[in-house]
Amino acid sequence: MPHKIGFVVVSSSGHEDGFSARELMIHAPTVSGWRSPRFCQFPQEIVLQMVERCRIRKLQLLAHQYMISSRVEFYISESLPEYFSPYQAERFRRLGYVSLCDNEMTGCKARELKSVYVDAVGQFLKLIFHENHANKYNVYNQVALVAINIIGDPADLGDESNIASREKLIDQYLGHNTEDPALEGTCTGKSDYISPLDDLAFDMYQDPEVAQIIRKLDERKREAVQKERYDYAKKLKQAIADLQKVGERLGRFEVEKRCAVEKEDYDLAKEKKQQMERYRGRAYARLQLHGLLDAELVRRPLGLPLQPLVPPGSPRHQPATLLPPPREEGVTENRFAEPLLQDKLSSHSLDTSQQPPVDQSLPATHPHLKTHLQSLPYDERPLPAIHKQPGAAAMEPEDGDMGMSEAPRGATAGEPEPLTEKALREASSAVDALGEALVAGAYSKTWSYREDALLALYKRLVEMPVGTPKEDLKSAVRASIFLIRRAIRDIVMPVFQASLKLLKMVITQYIPKHKLSKLDTTYCVERTVPVLLTRTGDSSARLRIVASNFIQEIALFKDVKSLQMIPCYLVQPLKTNASTHLALSQMDLLARLLKDLGTNDTGFTVDNVMKFSVGALEHRVYEVRETAVRIILDMYKHHRALTLDYLPPDDSSTRKNVLYKTIFEGFAKLDGRPTEAEVRAQKKVATEEAEKRKKDEIKALQGQLAALKETQAEVQEKESEVTKAKDPDAQGRKAAPPNTPEALDTHCLDNLCIFCGERSDSFTEEGLDLHYWKHCLMLARCDHCRQVVEIASLTEHLLTECDKKDGFGKCYRCNEAVLKEELPKHIKTRDCNPAKPEKLANRCPLCHENFTPGEEAWKAHLMGAAGCTMNPRRTHVPHQPGELGKRPSHEQIRDLRSKGWEQDPHPKGRPESQLWQDIHETMT
Repeated sequence: MPHKIGFVVVSSSGHEDGFSARELMIHAPTVSGWRSPRFCQFPQEIVLQMVERCRIRKLQLLAHQYMISSRVEFYISESLPEYFSPYQAERFRRLGYVSLCDNEMTGCKARELKSVYVDAVGQFLKLIFHENHANKYNVYNQVALVAINIIGDPADLGDESNIASREKLIDQYLGHNTEDPALEGTCTGKSDYISPLDDLAFDMYQDPEVAQIIRKLDERKREAVQKERYDYAKKLKQAIADLQKVGERLGRFEVEKRCAVEKEDYDLAKEKKQQMERYRGRAYARLQLHGLLDAELVRRPLGLPLQPLVPPGSPRHQPATLLPPPREEGVTENRFAEPLLQDKLSSHSLDTSQQPPVDQSLPATHPHLKTHLQSLPYDERPLPAIHKQPGAAAMEPEDGDMGMSEAPRGATAGEPEPLTEKALREASSAVDALGEALVAGAYSKTWSYREDALLALYKRLVEMPVGTPKEDLKSAVRASIFLIRRAIRDIVMPVFQASLKLLKMVITQYIPKHKLSKLDTTYCVERTVPVLLTRTGDSSARLRIVASNFIQEIALFKDVKSLQMIPCYLVQPLKTNASTHLALSQMDLLARLLKDLGTNDTGFTVDNVMKFSVGALEHRVYEVRETAVRIILDMYKHHRALTLDYLPPDDSSTRKNVLYKTIFEGFAKLDGRPTEAEVRAQKKVATEEAEKRKKDEIKALQGQLAALKETQAEVQEKESEVTKAKDPDAQGRKAAPPNTPEALDTHCLDNLCIFCGERSDSFTEEGLDLHYWKHCLMLARCDHCRQVVEIASLTEHLLTECDKKDGFGKCYRCNEAVLKEELPKHIKTRDCNPAKPEKLANRCPLCHENFTPGEEAWKAHLMGAAGCTMNPRRTHVPHQPGELGKRPSHEQIRDLRSKGWEQDPHPKGRPESQLWQDIHETMT
């Protein structure tokens, strides 16, 4: 099975001081690698000798971020050529070349890991570096190589002469013997399988000591598989995953320490060193707790030096010493589980934010392991928890389990039980920042301990001094949010309320007090609000109310309001499978916050609110749909035109949907327009009133006709008596009876205006036409159709008879006819004073005033001295009135009009006698 092949550097064409090609023999986070001399001649050459003759399967090159060769060629040979060994004339055979990226895409801030698969046999490998890529950072036109890795299989030549040298090279390079199976990868049963532990990325980002332990554990895992101890193999597998994370973090700490030393910031370097010791001690203590760590695993890989290999005369030179062989110890099987860390095998560019700089040159200092074992030195005991560094990745689970599935390791009476292994892995970052005792209380099965832990954390954060380092402040915030998220899911109300109290303090007091950035507030909101929203769908009504009120309260805080995050959570479309309580709570919270915040730079916009609300109209729950209607109506109050763009047109087909009918009727009420139901009701009432008024007019007209006949009979009787007294013989000579309609007509309607009651000798047929057209105070010309109509019926004419009647609407307040486009504006004017019922008052369409009801009141209002001031004909001085005859009543005239009588006050081409005849026929 292919594995990593050790090698030594035989020669190189040159190097810059401090960056010898011998450094390529070291794989560690802090290596600098090889650099060519400044302004060198190209090509540059390096020759490597492998520990044995082998079949090379894979070559890996880690290039520099800006000292990049345009092309690298590979040559292989069974032995050295004659210019190295005069007795052997073997020459190198060319394998090919690879081109390296110029790194312009990343701004020369990333290093390229190039993997090349080959199949070649030999013991010597030569690399030829061609001219460099030009960039502004490489001012000396150099090329560099950070690391090279060779993976292959030993080639069986039957030559025993090189065994001693091979073992020597392995011991120098890896620190263990040639039979070490750790380099063989995992046991997969495939002959061409390459273990991730042999990949160059593993060594370049792992602490060397931890990498040594991982390889040993991998060896034991394969032995356990062979012995079919699968449970134990599973524990070892998860332990390896844990250690990979530990090794990566320790590697970053080592790089930070080296940077601090280069800047001569020795306080920071000392702090990083202590931080590494504490973190390493905690990791090893966990392994020892489960019997997975012994003295054999803890031995230092000093055979693999961490400092660059330089000539002995250099001040950077440090000799490497080997440790004695370790002793074997038994290992017990205990649970130690965590998901595997994904392998970092890649042939693409690697970001320098995850890689150590290549310019580090100072030697590394390795702290000793601290455990509780008596067999280990005194200074190898575990140290207390450390604060989480900002560069460290937060190992916080997305969804923590509320129940404890693993049995505790034991608990003291009156104290929370210790953390289980699963909980310890989940809360590792919180333990580092807050201490294991407090986190154990937050994870306790007893709710009172969980509440006490949150209150204790509250007190600690409140009392934290202002001068605390920012890194510690931020670590405390993230650890607190981790525990708050867990407590928000708690089913016990006091614990839930304690988590809300702590969260409110962190956002409203802790962050402003210590002047932390908006990023910390954003972190708090985005980690907690989605969990809180899920609790608004809880089966407990009290918990739902508390969660909703808290979200509303925190959304109005100025620092959270400026983030505009909570509104964005609320306008997310409702899921079809979401619970009814959750949907109702989200709708209610949205409606409340929309009133509090509005839509101006708050995260709420007309677009996202209307799309959400229109979608909610299709929800299966009636209360959700009802709330959506309420939100749409509220949006219409402030954004009328924009709101209509998201709704279908207001037509009969749309109104078949009850929700849309309700919405459009609500719009009508907001605009001051009558709704469809109100219009139908008004029409029904108007029809009933018209029928009733018609019956009353007919009854009054019949009474007036009876009185007119009685008066006429008395007049005829008096005239007959006078005639008999003057000429008794003339009675028999009468040609016609005196009570004929022609005589009655001549007596009543000669020279009389039937509207205002004025009688004048000038009122002939033409004179009455002129009087009706210009002077009668009871009449007015319609401005829209130029027809002369009674002022009392002007409103009815505009609504039902005028040629422009479609453009008028009836105001629901004053009952007058108003142009439809001016109706909203009309409602706000002084002229729109409420009308009284018709039985209580008449309504003048000219001055818009209410006055005494009845027919005679119209005559007094329009013709009296203190009457309507808006009558345009009041300025006209009428003819000197003669005798005013008794005009037909207004009810009579209106009844005549309803029965088909001509609208024009005086029908042209017909004598006035015929007019009275029509009146008589209509009434009879």
